[in-house]
Amino acid sequence: MKNLKYLSLLNLFMIVFTACEEDSYEFGPITSPTNLQVNVEIVGSSTENPNGDGTGVVYFTASAENAISYEFIIEGESVAVTTSGILEHTFYTVGVNSYEVIVIASGTAGNSTSTALSVEVLATYTPPADLVEALTGGSSKTWRVKSDVQNHFGLGPPGGLIPCEWYGAGPEEKTGVGTYDDRWIINSDGTINHVTNGNIFGRTAQVHADLGDNGTGSIDGADILNYEYADYNENWVITDPGQISINLSGKMFFTYYTGGDHVYEIWDYNDNELYLKTLDGAAEFTWWFILVSE
Repeated sequence: MKNLKYLSLLNLFMIVFTACEEDSYEFGPITSPTNLQVNVEIVGSSTENPNGDGTGVVYFTASAENAISYEFIIEGESVAVTTSGILEHTFYTVGVNSYEVIVIASGTAGNSTSTALSVEVLATYTPPADLVEALTGGSSKTWRVKSDVQNHFGLGPPGGLIPCEWYGAGPEEKTGVGTYDDRWIINSDGTINHVTNGNIFGRTAQVHADLGDNGTGSIDGADILNYEYADYNENWVITDPGQISINLSGKMFFTYYTGGDHVYEIWDYNDNELYLKTLDGAAEFTWWFILVSE
C-alpha cells in the first residue's frame, strides 16, 4: 500500500512537472530602436523661402531600426502615434515661428529612443475681420449650446455635408448631461476659456483615452454623462485649409468631447450664432453643433 501511495505521488509530480514544461514560454530578444532619423519637409520651402510658402504644412518622416511605432510631440503636446513614422502637420500661428519637436521611436517591451529638433515655419493666413468680430465681439464674447432648437447637436457620416444627417437632438433633449450649462469665452487675444461648471458630456472612448478614467460620470451607450472636469483655458486660431475652421489647442472642445484634432469647421456663422462640425478621434462620425452668444 505504501508503494502504491509513493507511485501515485510520483505520477502526480511528473504530471505537474510535465504541465509546467508545456506551459513555459521563451521570449525573443528585447532591443531598443537605433539609428533614429527624422526627415523634415516644409511645403513650399526654397532658397528664397526657406520657411515655406505660408501654408504652414510640414511633413515629418521618421525611421529607425527595430522600431514598431513613432510618437510625435510638438511644443510639449503629443499630436500623433504612427506605425509608418509619417506625419503631416499644419502650423497655424501667423508669421515665422520656431517649434520644438520630439520624436520617440518605440520597440519591443516599450523600449524607446528619442530625438529632438526644431523647425521654423511660415504661416500667412489672415481670417476674415467680420468672423473675428463675430467670435470675440471685439474683445471677449461668451457662447453656449443653443439647446432650444432642433439639431443643436447631432451626427452624420464622416465627410458628410448634411447637418445631423443620422441623428439630431431635439430642443433641450440633452438636459442634465453636463453640456447646457457650459460656457465658452472667446477672447480677441487668442485665448479661450471653457467654464464647465464641474462636468462635461462626451464620447466615452475618447474621454477616457484623452482625459483619463477618473471614475466619474455615468455611461449611456457610447456617451459619458457628467464626467467631472474643471474649468480650463487654451488657445484658438482661425485657419482655412479649404474650409474656414477654428483650431483649438490642447483638449479644448465645444459641446461634446470627441477627441480628434480639435479642429471645427465653421460651416456658417453670424453675429449671434456659430454652426460647427468636426470629425471624432475614431473617424467614426462627423459631429454637428450650434452655439449661440449670450
